Amino acid sequence: MGRGAGSGMGRGALPLLLLGCLALLLLPPPPAAAAFSSSLDSDFTFTLPAGRRECFYQPMRKEASLELEYQVLDGAGLDVDFHLLSPKGETLVFDQRKSDGVHTVETEDGDYMFCFDNTFSTISEKVIFFELILDNMGEDGGQDQEDWKKYVTGTDLLDMKLEDILESINSVKARLSKSVQIQTLLRAFEARDRNIQESNFDRVNFWSMVNLGVMAVVSAVQVYMLKSLFEDKRKSRT
Repeated sequence: MGRGAGSGMGRGALPLLLLGCLALLLLPPPPAAAAFSSSLDSDFTFTLPAGRRECFYQPMRKEASLELEYQVLDGAGLDVDFHLLSPKGETLVFDQRKSDGVHTVETEDGDYMFCFDNTFSTISEKVIFFELILDNMGEDGGQDQEDWKKYVTGTDLLDMKLEDILESINSVKARLSKSVQIQTLLRAFEARDRNIQESNFDRVNFWSMVNLGVMAVVSAVQVYMLKSLFEDKRKSRT
C-alpha cells in the first residue's frame, strides 16, 4: 500500500520537475559577461590611390583608450603620412612618410578622426592595413558587476572570492585578445614581406633580361669586329 502511494507521488512529481527545468531554461542568464572589461578589436585593409587622402572616424567615450596600429603593405617606398585628430580638431599624432606606427591615446566623448595621406606620391598607390583596439568602451560596467554579485551567496565560491574569479577571467580574455592581435599583425607582416619579395623577384628578372640582351649585343659586336680585322680588303689586280 505504501509502495503504491509512493509510486503515484513519483508520477505526479515528474511533470512538475519537467516544468521547473523548462522555467529555468527560459529564465535570462545572469549578466556575467557584462561584468568583464569591455574591449573591441577590429582591423581593415584598403588601397590608397596616388595623390589621395582617406580619413576614418571612430566615436569614443570618456576615459576610454584608443590604440591604433598601421602598416604599409605594398607600394613604392612603403611610406604614408598619418594624422590623428581629437574631437576638437587638435592634432594628436602626425607621422610623416612612415611605413608603420603604433599609437595609444586616452579619449574623451566625441568622434576621433585618423587619416592616411598619399598626396606626396603621384604614381604609386599604397596598400594599408590598420587595426583598432578600443578599451573600456562598456556602459555601466560597475553596476553590472554589482548585479552579478547578487547571484552569489556568501563571501567565497569554491574557496575563491568573486573578485579573484573575475580577475582570472579578465586576464585570460586579455591574453586571448592579445594573441589574436599578434596573429593579425604577423599576417600583416607576412603580406608585406611577400609583396617585397615578389617586387624584388620581378626586378631581378627584368634586369637579368636586360643584362642578357646587353651581353648578346656586345658578343655580336665583338664577333663582327674580330671578323673585320682578318678580312683582306686589298683589291686584286688582273
